[in-house]
Amino acid sequence: MKPDGPSSRGEGVGLRKIFDALFFKKSHKTSAQFVRYLCVGAVAYCADFGTLAALTELGGINYLISAAIGFILGLAVNYVLSILWVFPKRSVIDKKMEFLVFALVGLAGLGINELIIWLFTEHGNVHYLLSKIISTAVVFLWNFIARKKLLFS
Repeated sequence: MKPDGPSSRGEGVGLRKIFDALFFKKSHKTSAQFVRYLCVGAVAYCADFGTLAALTELGGINYLISAAIGFILGLAVNYVLSILWVFPKRSVIDKKMEFLVFALVGLAGLGINELIIWLFTEHGNVHYLLSKIISTAVVFLWNFIARKKLLFS
């Protein structure tokens, strides 16, 4: 006798296909890549934010310097995970050139990041860690759109 559950009636098959498409199969769909990029962004953000907080709070380093160091670490994590998992198609064949463009987009993001953190912290009297959270949303969108258009389309 077959067990009576979602898999025996085929209800889990649709969810499994969606889950596989989002997380396991190569996908050229922007929606799937965006979901993956959110996951990659979360991992990179943990490296970035953790470095910012640790260097500032434990190391006594100025928050803007800590933010730049954390951002660069997050950039490296983002690059590796993006090429391995998010974007299966690459527009630039030369890997050095690809990383250079990826890094240049990241440097523009770093400028946006530093500006927002500085503005909110120095002129808005917002704690630097909250300023970082605010800047992350803006920089995340910039990075995804720019990298998708320039490198992975």
